[in-house]
Amino acid sequence: MLDQESSTRWRRRRSPVLVAVALLVATLAPAVPAGATAPPAAPAGPVWGGCPPPAAGAGRDARQECATLRLPLDHRRPHGRQIDVTISRIAAAEPGLRRGILLSNPGGPGGSGLDMPSFLAAVLPAEVLARYDLIGFDPRGVGASTPITCGITDPATMAELALPYPAPDGSIARNVEFARTTARACAAHSGELLPYITTANTARDMDRIRAALGEPKLSFLGYSYGSYLGAVYLSLFPAHGDRIILDSAVDPNRIWRGVFRQWGPSVAVRFPDFTGWLAARHDEYGLGATPAAVTETYVATAAALDRDPLVVPGLVVTGTIYREMTRSLLYRDGNFPQLAAIWWELAQARPPAALPALRRAAPAARVPAAQVPADNNIAVLYAVACGDVAWPRDVDSYARSVAVDRRLFPVTAGMPANVWPCASWPYRPLEPPVAVTGEGPRNVLILQNLRDPSTGWRGALGMRRALDRRAAMVTQDAGGHGVYGIRSGPCAAGIATTFLTTGALPDRDRWCPGPSPDDVDVASVAGPVPSGPLAVR
Repeated sequence: MLDQESSTRWRRRRSPVLVAVALLVATLAPAVPAGATAPPAAPAGPVWGGCPPPAAGAGRDARQECATLRLPLDHRRPHGRQIDVTISRIAAAEPGLRRGILLSNPGGPGGSGLDMPSFLAAVLPAEVLARYDLIGFDPRGVGASTPITCGITDPATMAELALPYPAPDGSIARNVEFARTTARACAAHSGELLPYITTANTARDMDRIRAALGEPKLSFLGYSYGSYLGAVYLSLFPAHGDRIILDSAVDPNRIWRGVFRQWGPSVAVRFPDFTGWLAARHDEYGLGATPAAVTETYVATAAALDRDPLVVPGLVVTGTIYREMTRSLLYRDGNFPQLAAIWWELAQARPPAALPALRRAAPAARVPAAQVPADNNIAVLYAVACGDVAWPRDVDSYARSVAVDRRLFPVTAGMPANVWPCASWPYRPLEPPVAVTGEGPRNVLILQNLRDPSTGWRGALGMRRALDRRAAMVTQDAGGHGVYGIRSGPCAAGIATTFLTTGALPDRDRWCPGPSPDDVDVASVAGPVPSGPLAVR
């Protein structure tokens, strides 16, 4: 989700912390029912050609092609202002077996999905690639699709405050001020667009993409935030969904403050995976012979960096940066050696001058694609989080929540409960959140890791309950963020592949063992995987 991560998205292999730090360092009137107005004419068919230049270092399958659609900013006024939504495609490998399109979203909100076809072509089974055109897109406001910005340019401020870690003493005064000034800046730079950068409008864009491609239905693979986007699409267009996979799901009834606040317990559940791994390697790292001792090392190092930040070229490592590096790197088991090396370097009384692990994890700046604002990902995160649903405006309520979470979930130091720019957002939501229900065909598969540090298992259970008879849920006994095509054991992967190729869902919810220690994390082979600020980042 949510979860900074993330994330990201489909760039040359970087850990989620690269995404998090690079992003931070650069980095409702009544609802309108889908059928309330006469349906607009389908957009003209796409003209396929080359794709916009990728972000620096991104890889791309040579078969991928792109097109740009002109879609309404406000779907209630289909002939009003238009915006660009850029889409991508890799055609089905075996036209004779082709079933239709598999649209995808990597998460966020704010994640670019334009290169998702290239990622999926590298990691999905051949029998899936044979049957579907892989379709990606940059959601409205993102990247190549009429991007928005909040005009945030100060790397140091972004690194400390884009995700709202409180001050070392628990004060949220600096977070409140950042929320107020950022809300004003977002309105000043992107005001006319901001109210329409919402999940519901992105779902409506998805249906226009389906129509432009001439497809009666679409199948969908959505990770993290993409799980909510997929559920909203199904609720708005129940007759147009084919086979839907919601991977690493959020609770649609806790959007968005409740989803973000679940990062605290979700990280607490995941953290012992890493401390146990480190304790088993005490002779190598010397950070504690037991999980409890390793946790003490973490707490002591964070406190030391709160008092005396470490200056590294291109980055000042505070306790906040250390905590966020840790949270982000918990997204993948494959990150554990890198995180252990960073902990070891920072735990020394006088860290080695080179600090190789830390320097690898902290590039000097994020280099976006041409014409994309450096703060685009975080601007879209704020726009969606604040535009989908109204947030409380009472600052004291956030201070009380932070105080509680600092005691209950010290690893994340109260950040998940803290104030966002949404508390000062200048626009009220244009419509209430879309109700996600069990009305419609049974065609949804929910995939979930038991110890996901971003979109925790309880959130996925909330999605399962909301979809009711429409869905089956598979829980994998594993940690980390993302399952299908990312790191799944044969049980979960087999169920997902069978569903996409035959349409068969399990007749009941399933429990699957996780991948074995020897299974390859495809992130190390195919490039980055979904994360993002919500992975959610």
